[in-house]
Amino acid sequence: MTLRYTICPKHPEAHLFEVTCTVVDPDPAGQRFALPAWIPGSYLIRDFARHVVAIRAESAGRRVALAKVDKHTWRAAPVSRALTVTATVYAWDLSVRGAHLDATHGFFNGTSVFLRVLGREHERCEVEIRPPAGGRHGGWRVATALPRDGAPPHGFGRYAAADYDELIDHPVEMGRFDLVAFEACGVPHEVAITGRHQADLGRLRHDLARLCATQIRFWHGPRAGRAGGPKPPFGRYVFLVTAVGEGYGGLEHRASTALLCSRDDLPEAGAAEPGEAYRTFLGLASHEYFHTWNVKRLKPAAFVPYDLGRENYTTLLWAFEGVTSYYDDLFLVRSGLVASEDYLAILGRSVTNLLRTPGRRVQSVAEASFDAWIKYYRQDENAPNAQVSYYLKGSLVALALDLAIRSRTRGARSLDDVMRRLWREYGATGRGVPEGAVEAVAEQVAGFPLSRFFARALRSTAELPLARALAGAGLRLRLREAESAADKGGTPAANGRRQRVSLGLRTASDPAGVKVTHVVAGGAGERAGVAAGDVIVAVDGLRASGATLEPRLARRRPGDRIGLHLFRRDELIELTAVAAPPARDTAFVAVAERSGPRARLREAWLKGR
Repeated sequence: MTLRYTICPKHPEAHLFEVTCTVVDPDPAGQRFALPAWIPGSYLIRDFARHVVAIRAESAGRRVALAKVDKHTWRAAPVSRALTVTATVYAWDLSVRGAHLDATHGFFNGTSVFLRVLGREHERCEVEIRPPAGGRHGGWRVATALPRDGAPPHGFGRYAAADYDELIDHPVEMGRFDLVAFEACGVPHEVAITGRHQADLGRLRHDLARLCATQIRFWHGPRAGRAGGPKPPFGRYVFLVTAVGEGYGGLEHRASTALLCSRDDLPEAGAAEPGEAYRTFLGLASHEYFHTWNVKRLKPAAFVPYDLGRENYTTLLWAFEGVTSYYDDLFLVRSGLVASEDYLAILGRSVTNLLRTPGRRVQSVAEASFDAWIKYYRQDENAPNAQVSYYLKGSLVALALDLAIRSRTRGARSLDDVMRRLWREYGATGRGVPEGAVEAVAEQVAGFPLSRFFARALRSTAELPLARALAGAGLRLRLREAESAADKGGTPAANGRRQRVSLGLRTASDPAGVKVTHVVAGGAGERAGVAAGDVIVAVDGLRASGATLEPRLARRRPGDRIGLHLFRRDELIELTAVAAPPARDTAFVAVAERSGPRARLREAWLKGR
């Protein structure tokens, strides 16, 4: 049987979609419907049903009783004929995870709008995407990887999916957007850009084509896309890009990705080399594209199939998000989009970010994976002290593992081989990856024991052996004090001023002074009694601001007593902090050997050989 859906931007100005679901032969005991509680790829219970403004059911032109069973489930009274449920859904979430609608465009993920017909998730789904009424929306088009089933290219009309899982795995953009098309290994790709921008679309087309082709060949070999050669697991791919003033985010899908970026992150016309902002965008696109294999098809056993009504626990997010984070920037080098020197600077910033996360001494990366549902997406002012990112630390675990395998096998094997073996055994077959399988496959491919490495890297809070791993590729990891509060690390500054002291505070500008956003565990600020949310208004009796705080501290030395006046809520508090020496938590990676075996290993690693 076929389940039939319609979705229409009924009231764009009020941000309301109208969505119907018709079941020709509903459950005679009373058909149940539900909206997912979360969206795959973003591990937090989001309760999309909270955006349902109104819902009703009817059959043969008559209203049917519809009872709410729990927070996201409804049950219709038994009927003998076709049953249609109509929901009005509020869409004002400008993110890659939900739905957004106004008079300029509409965007939705299926998890936000399409009711799941419980017990019928395996059945074919048809969906008619309708345009908004009225002439003011003339010129709207549709961008999606959802297979057309009568709709014209980029047009409103009927689309289809093999089952509910596919239906919700193709986000949809509607409105006026710029469209860029290219092929990678013979596969059509599109980029739909919504929002005002002045991007160099030719540059974008060229760069994404190289990036996508490099990744396809990584997974399927140099003959991918050629006649008789292997093909990627999709016949068409779409990047849905929303450009805004400030924003960043991405969410992967089986044949597309939704990206949110600053319009200034898109390539600038006439620029000879990609700047840091554009590299950030390319890294985001690379990350989500790699997920087409690693997490969409090669996925933890806990996700096969997804249980959309509750949390799906796994300790493997370090392998699926972290490993993807390792490869996203590495593929910028391998595809020739950034220079090796720039990539080493990116690595330095990643190490710096980890060293500036005290939570790495509290939470292992396996624990971080398991607790993603309650911690990573719900960070508070104490998060840096209590948790570690499975994206960040996972990427550096992958780096250490890759270089260790390459070094021990003299370049004969690598993490690349591990990932391709995992793809053949699990991703290509549709089998979920058991909890210990990544470690087991890595040992099989490497040909030497890795149990001690994994015990330390994944299940302990010990520091990663990054210096040793990088040394195997003829690189040196150097640490120094930060040269300013905004120092990201990565490369040594030419004329920066080293910090002399640290208060162990992270701050942001505030109209009244300097607002404390985080207090680093064990730092001078914590010992003095400073709390997150405090607003520092004076330092040593002089007014404090974002511009003056750092220069004042630059004149002090470790052990100096520093007077602080601050407001906590509406109370003025006076504290004294004893300045501490700054931590050596700013890293940069430099070439130590320019010739010889280690240099050749480094070249093979960066070029993907």
